[in-house]
Amino acid sequence: MTRLGIGVPELLILGLVLSIPVAIVAFAASFRRRARKFGYVSTRAYLRAAPRSDVEKRDAVDLALKGLASCLLGPLFPPLVLIGLVPLFYGGRKVVYASMGLGLIDDADEG
Repeated sequence: MTRLGIGVPELLILGLVLSIPVAIVAFAASFRRRARKFGYVSTRAYLRAAPRSDVEKRDAVDLALKGLASCLLGPLFPPLVLIGLVPLFYGGRKVVYASMGLGLIDDADEG
């Protein structure tokens, strides 16, 4: 009779698979909190808008760096690359908008 148990490799794989939905929910909750903090109507409006203040610009840089750090951990934990791309894209986009001076107009009125 053979014993079928769960070993260390199986536990690591299971942990990685279960961490993906947890990370997605955590990022979505942080986007919602940021949108409310800065007074946007919705999370989508926050993610599409250019930063309006210095606090929002710092927040955008922080968001981009968190995404970059997640992506750089990709060689160790491959699912983090996919999870890190979302904050890296939106944070980087906001940083580029701010550097181009696009935060001077309100993008919410255009759409």
